[in-house]
Amino acid sequence: MTDRLRIGFAGLGLMGLPMARRLLDAGWPLTVWNRTPAKADRLVQAGAFLADTPRALSEASDLVFLCLMDAGSVEQVVFGPDGIGEAGQGTVVDFTTGHPEAARAFHDRFRAEHGRGWIDAPVSGGVPGAKSGTLTVMAGGNVDEIEQVRPAVAAFAARFTHMGPPGSGQMTKLVNQIISGCTMTIVAEAVAFAEKNGVEATRLADALAGGFADSKPFQIFAPRMATREHEPRLGATDTMIKDLDMVEGVAQAAGASIPMTQTAISLMRESAALGEGDLDISNLIRRFE
Repeated sequence: MTDRLRIGFAGLGLMGLPMARRLLDAGWPLTVWNRTPAKADRLVQAGAFLADTPRALSEASDLVFLCLMDAGSVEQVVFGPDGIGEAGQGTVVDFTTGHPEAARAFHDRFRAEHGRGWIDAPVSGGVPGAKSGTLTVMAGGNVDEIEQVRPAVAAFAARFTHMGPPGSGQMTKLVNQIISGCTMTIVAEAVAFAEKNGVEATRLADALAGGFADSKPFQIFAPRMATREHEPRLGATDTMIKDLDMVEGVAQAAGASIPMTQTAISLMRESAALGEGDLDISNLIRRFE
């Protein structure tokens, strides 16, 4: 596999746009598709091609990358009318966060109906990681197919780990979301605790850097929470609720106890009920004011 392979990228949202931009900047021939074509304008100006439909995207590409909202969006774009499955060749790599069972079903159906590979490869690192090319990718699927796409994924990811058979990437992402969602909630609690006890909360990130309490979520969100500066949006509370709802369902099926996660979900749902679901998740600080 060389850098001459043509990459198709569907989904130019908060994460997809910077991921696609890094592919373009790294010299990969890029065709893009998005439900709102205007979101592709800057990529097209920089040299990307714009496809009218997911099918046209697939026809123009040797590999297709997806970064969509959820499994329902993936099913529509891949298997619906004018979908990716109607034409084209090569492996599909799905960076969307979705349910592990859906990932397994997509893998089996895509291979059975179209004879093509499917990798579930959700990402972690948020918008900052996408822009800097330091995302963490956890993948489920055929190891040979994963190795084939590794050079292209390296354009925006510092780590790309094969976790096992289809669905393993999505299951690992749920583990990631347990840790991330609970950490963001605890950071909000800690910042509010500091403020109510006379500690200058804007100094917390520097003061605790390198200690046991430090983490990427802490370094990113503690300053935003302490200053109440929530723009640009790095990720909506509703998106985390969606992911933790999946965690809750998978936990129930497996008989796993998740009391910390359930507490975090409850606080996030309070935010959503107050109309803050589409705001940056750093707005969780309001639940502790």
